[in-house]
Amino acid sequence: MKTSTTVLGILGAAAAGAFLGVLFAPDKGSNTRKKISDKSRKKISDKSKDYKDNLKGKVDDILHTIKANGKDILEDGKAKFNAAKEDFNAMKDEAKTVKTNY
Repeated sequence: MKTSTTVLGILGAAAAGAFLGVLFAPDKGSNTRKKISDKSRKKISDKSKDYKDNLKGKVDDILHTIKANGKDILEDGKAKFNAAKEDFNAMKDEAKTVKTNY
């Protein structure tokens, strides 16, 4: 008997809750679903925009770093090229000197 009383109590409470929900609902179900859908889309749109802005900021930072490091690498490469060119010219001049002394 105790179990059946508990089940009846739960069913009665569920029915009362459903009745009160319908009685005090502020709007039609279709309108409520539309409002929920609109709010959800707005939140998703806002989150997407935040994510996009955050990602754009990170990509901009990475590009700036690459450009800055690229300039340094380019300058280092030019300096090494010029040093190698000077070494080559020095060896060429030394070779000429050895050739004329032979």
